Amino acid sequence: MGSPENRVASDSVDTTSKNDSDDDDENGVDSPPSEPCPFSEGEKVLAYHNSIIYEAKVLKTEYQLKEWRCFLHYLGWSKTWDEWAGLERLLKFTDENVQKQLELNEKQGTDKKAARASQIKPKHVIKGRKRKNDASKEKNATNVEKLVNIHIPVKLKKQLVDDSEFVTHLGKLVKLPRTPNVEDIMKKYLEYRLKKDGTRDESVGEVVKGLICYFDKALPVMLLYKGERRQFEELVIDDVSPSTIYGAEHLLRLFVRLPELLSQANIEEETLMELQQKLVDLLKYLLLLFDCSFLRKNQSAFFLSSYHVPENMETSTNNNSHD
Repeated sequence: MGSPENRVASDSVDTTSKNDSDDDDENGVDSPPSEPCPFSEGEKVLAYHNSIIYEAKVLKTEYQLKEWRCFLHYLGWSKTWDEWAGLERLLKFTDENVQKQLELNEKQGTDKKAARASQIKPKHVIKGRKRKNDASKEKNATNVEKLVNIHIPVKLKKQLVDDSEFVTHLGKLVKLPRTPNVEDIMKKYLEYRLKKDGTRDESVGEVVKGLICYFDKALPVMLLYKGERRQFEELVIDDVSPSTIYGAEHLLRLFVRLPELLSQANIEEETLMELQQKLVDLLKYLLLLFDCSFLRKNQSAFFLSSYHVPENMETSTNNNSHD
């Protein structure tokens, strides 16, 4: 579920921190700490941000103004989200605190990316007149994203974070081709709906076809981490469709990007509302598959519990963010 690309935010924070620290040393403001920092560099922690708890990694620690603080990287997020945090915002990564995280985030009922992104103000905005067509398109796109509010269940959010951790930090990949693949999952969903409803809903079939099409187009453009690019190029050749190679792990990533994708389509408001209901129902089905995966110990599990380390694959995490 990651995004963008520039490192300005984290670089500027680092520079400011260093200057502040230098000033403190020159003026003799800070005395040596009486106790070591309770968190160490490289440690995985839980961090509060606007009443939601995220998994993070401590990149560095420093003692400033008579307090310890940690520079964090939020797991599964671009480096532009990296920031300094005081100890009052941090929790040890224990089973008890993870349960606390799940309960709090479920209670909030908020998409974590939307919650954090709403607090960030854009920098270096160039003011100027917008042409009417541009302003109209921008307004329509914003309205569509507001209408298509796809709430991803907490268990599936955690799957997305674990997915990112496996690929970007541990250098592991989903073993491909996946069984079942995206097309298999969609067929099973149609069978599930047929049993549930008693009749075949043609509109559901159209939504499924559309999602497969979106998946095939979006996967190489926005659903892969850089560490997965080589694997994609080796397996998706000639006229092979990604939906026949990839499975539930990558399909789930699509739902994070759907509001953005749908904002670029010319869809009427009433149709969007119907589409959202069908997408939510499909997410509920994916949640069922997720729960089923923990009962299966074989390759037919819909979600993998662990990934594999590919041969001759560099496991460095420095450049494994989303393209």
